[in-house]
Amino acid sequence: MATLWFCIVAVMLTAYVVLDGFDIGAGIIHLVAARTDSDRRRILRSIGPVWDGNEVWLLAAGGALYFAFPQLYASSFSGFYLPLMMVLWLLMLRAIGLEFRSHLSETVWKQFLDGIFAVSSILLAIFYGAAMGNVVRGVPLAADHYFFLPLFTNWRVGPSPGILDWYTVLSGVVALVALGAHGAHYVALKTEGELNLRSRRIAGVLHPALLVLTLISMFASLYIRPELLANYRLAPLGYIIPLGVFGSIAAMMLFARRDNDRGAFLASSSYLTFMLVGVAFSLYPVILPGTDPKLSLTIANSVTSEYAMRVALVWWTIGTILALGYFVFVYRMFRGKVSLEGTSDHGY
Repeated sequence: MATLWFCIVAVMLTAYVVLDGFDIGAGIIHLVAARTDSDRRRILRSIGPVWDGNEVWLLAAGGALYFAFPQLYASSFSGFYLPLMMVLWLLMLRAIGLEFRSHLSETVWKQFLDGIFAVSSILLAIFYGAAMGNVVRGVPLAADHYFFLPLFTNWRVGPSPGILDWYTVLSGVVALVALGAHGAHYVALKTEGELNLRSRRIAGVLHPALLVLTLISMFASLYIRPELLANYRLAPLGYIIPLGVFGSIAAMMLFARRDNDRGAFLASSSYLTFMLVGVAFSLYPVILPGTDPKLSLTIANSVTSEYAMRVALVWWTIGTILALGYFVFVYRMFRGKVSLEGTSDHGY
C-alpha cells in the first residue's frame, strides 16, 4: 500500500508539471513571443480558462503527502520553509499579473503586469527545477529526520549544502528550458499567424539547448549520486525511461520540422513525464535522500497507518474521478485555436 501511494503522489506531481507546465511555459515566452497587445491577450486567453484548474494537482499532491507520508511532509515543509514561501509568493504574483491585466486600461500598468507574469513564471520554473535537484542530491537530515538549508553556502555539493549550488542551479536551468519549450509548443498549438510562427521559432531554438542540458544533468546526477543506477541494475527494463527521454526530444524536433504543433506538444509532455518517472524510479524506495544515507526518509519510515491509507484510497478515487471529469469538460469546451473575436477589452 505504501508503494501504491508513492506512485499516486508521483502521478499527481507529474500531472501538475505537464498541465501547469505549459501555462508556466507560456509565461516564460510571453514577452518574447508576443509583440503587440493583441498577441499578449491571445497568449493569456490560451491558458486563461485552465491555468487555475491545473494547479489543483499541486494541491492534491500536497494533500496526499500530508496523510500518506506525514514525516516527509513535516520534514520538507520545515527544511524548505524559505523556498516554499518564495514559491507561494511567485504563484500569487503570477496570478495577479495574469488576472489583473484585463481590469486595467492604462498601458503602463498592463506592461508592468506583463512583466510580473513573465518574471514570476521564469522564477517558478527555476525554483521547481532547483527543488527537484535538492531531492536528487539529498539534504542534511538529522537523526530526528529534520533539517535546515540556507539559500546557499559555498555553491558546492557536499555535507553542508545550500538550497542553491551548482547542481540545483543546473536543475533549475533544465526546468526553465524544458517548460519554455513546452509552453512554446502549447502557444503554437492554440494560436495562428505570426504568433504561431514566433512560438515555433522559440521552440526550435530551445530544442538543442534542452538536449545538451538533459545530457549534462544526467551525467551530473550520476556524478553526485552513483547509487541512482541501483534500481536500473535490479530492473533493466527501467532503461526504457532514458530512451523515452531522448526519444521525446527527437520527436519534438521531428514534429516541429513538420509543423505538427499537436505532435510537438505531446512529445514535450512525454519528455516531462519520462524525466519525472526517471527520478521516482531512481530514488525508490527513498523519498527524501539524506547526505547520510542511513538517515534518508523512505516509504517505510515515513508512511502513515495501513488503515488510513485504505480509507484515503477510497476518497482519493472518488475525488480523482470528479477532477478528471471536470478537466475533460473544460478542455473540450475550450479546444481549438484562440481568437479575440467576440471578446471585450476586459477579458483575456
